[in-house]
Amino acid sequence: MPRFTPDFLDELKARLRPSTVIGRYVKLKKQGNEWAGLSPFTKEKTPSFFVNDQKGFYHCFSSGKHGDVIAFLQETQRLSFHEAVERLAEEAGLPLPAERPGEAERAEKAKGLAETCAAAGKYYADMLRRADGRHARDYLRERGVTDAQIDAFAIGYAPAGRNALKDALINKGFSEETLIEAGLLIKPDDGGESYDRFRNRIMFPILGNRDRVIAFGGRALDPDARAKYLNSPETPLFHKGSVLYNFTRARQAAAEDKAALIVCEGYMDVIALWGAGVRRAVAPLGTALTESQLALLWRVSDEPVLCFDGDKAGLGAAHRAIDRALPMLKPGKSLSFAFLPQGQDPDDLVRAAGAAAFENVLAEAEPLVDVLWEREKAARPLDTPERRAALKAHLRELVKTIEDRDVLGAYGAELAARLDAYFSPPARDRQTPFGPSARTDDRNPFRGRPKGQGFRFIEPARPSPGLKRRGAPSQWTREAVLVLAAVSHPRLLERQEPAFFDLDLADAGLKALLAEVISAFSADPGLDSAELKSHLSQTGAAGSLERILGDPELSKHRFLRPEAEIDEVEQGFKNALALHLFESTLKQEVARSASQIFTEGDEAWKAAAAARQETVNLNRPNEAGDQEGEDGPRRFEDALEQMRQSVEKKFNR
Repeated sequence: MPRFTPDFLDELKARLRPSTVIGRYVKLKKQGNEWAGLSPFTKEKTPSFFVNDQKGFYHCFSSGKHGDVIAFLQETQRLSFHEAVERLAEEAGLPLPAERPGEAERAEKAKGLAETCAAAGKYYADMLRRADGRHARDYLRERGVTDAQIDAFAIGYAPAGRNALKDALINKGFSEETLIEAGLLIKPDDGGESYDRFRNRIMFPILGNRDRVIAFGGRALDPDARAKYLNSPETPLFHKGSVLYNFTRARQAAAEDKAALIVCEGYMDVIALWGAGVRRAVAPLGTALTESQLALLWRVSDEPVLCFDGDKAGLGAAHRAIDRALPMLKPGKSLSFAFLPQGQDPDDLVRAAGAAAFENVLAEAEPLVDVLWEREKAARPLDTPERRAALKAHLRELVKTIEDRDVLGAYGAELAARLDAYFSPPARDRQTPFGPSARTDDRNPFRGRPKGQGFRFIEPARPSPGLKRRGAPSQWTREAVLVLAAVSHPRLLERQEPAFFDLDLADAGLKALLAEVISAFSADPGLDSAELKSHLSQTGAAGSLERILGDPELSKHRFLRPEAEIDEVEQGFKNALALHLFESTLKQEVARSASQIFTEGDEAWKAAAAARQETVNLNRPNEAGDQEGEDGPRRFEDALEQMRQSVEKKFNR
């Protein structure tokens, strides 16, 4: 695979107009210096998606996505980086970089193997339609497979003869050695004659990332066959753990439907769902999901849905998938689990009750954390302190396997909260006498105990005093100041463009208003404040505009007044942005501290406090002498409060 240098990528993007490439997938309309259209990432009625040819990027305000034409193809067409570059280079007429030594020979060899597999696929497809394939066709009809499905998936039949495929392809000029290397023939270790690997089987071609046949799966028609399903062996073309059946077409369907990929257990499930109109399903090739397959799934969907039977075997498969995925979780990348009625797979369900029944199963899919939590609760009795401590310890060890620190922290906080809630008595039972006879729920042996006597795993995080200090600006006020700065002084958008693009607002009304502001300014950079307000009053964000213009608290800030000089406005905006970012970070710190206690133990108070005090460069002396266990968090909160007051003082100047 060639390496793409920065110079090559710059040349590629210079040859292409983003609006031309993106315009094939999104209907764009010229607005000033930019092109606007409806977001390809979310459903919307008002355009919030903009393409700027001069700057070479797109930005979507409704989803927050931003990037160049390569990123656009990766996001919307679910292509890998290499696939996207290759497609754009072909369009731009730009030759790909020179390949590594030996790459040409390897590519030529792979091409020969792919041609061999393609010829085998055509042979199998032809045999299905001949007299020898009658019983195979009958089997497919019994399973509800239509001619359209047979054609779409190029399903075929391998005759029972020992040398049927071998003779047919050698007569067409393919060598025996190539057939062996492609995994189509078996060569005995004792030096005997080679013979067909697949015999008397329904054949399912497996496609690679260029839609070429790279391997096969075969379903035995003989009930006494040793293997019901048989896949091609590992070859230079085919690595079973890196391929998903129907991936290329499912990737495209998922992009068109703006829906997650669905992972089933077998070929027939994928084919049955395709026939029922659900065309974004894939399947691993007879094994549990591998790390490579999970990476493929996450390249297309943030949370692919894994479908399993609702029986013990299905639950076990789900648990194995969790253990494989847990270390690999990234922000926004996880799994959901849909459990089918016991004894049914997707093929059974759609044939018996149609696609709607399957969609209902998908609608009730459970997130990974829920399935993990239920598994661990059910794994051991929880009727003694030691067993409850064992649950906590085991969960802690599982969380530690997560490599991404942000996800690890989020899981630590979530599971700590669940443990605390699960073993804490409800408020209505506070006066119930302590003791075994007081139990009211077999799942919770501590329900019914007086408050304070339940088994509690962590001390609740204490909020920083600054978060509740009277007079501190609310979240809405902090966000409104930033938006009003742009409304009152549109020139600020030019000076602080990256900050406005990256601004993450919690209030939906303010977020929509900011999108309208940037859209209007992009269309006409010469707008002054009065013209901008007039335009905004005619949009769906008019209510939010009226609110920020009429808020008496906002009018107190000098830099928001019409007569303020742009330098003063920019400095005021920077101070307001610093306060907003600091307050957001402060809340994250509280959650992170609770998470650290869970994942690292109660001693994490001391380490967390020391590390964060060093971060803010406020190493206050310990006035209480050597007392660190309980005072660590309080000293950390005091340090944060001092820093917050300093930032707020600048903001209020």
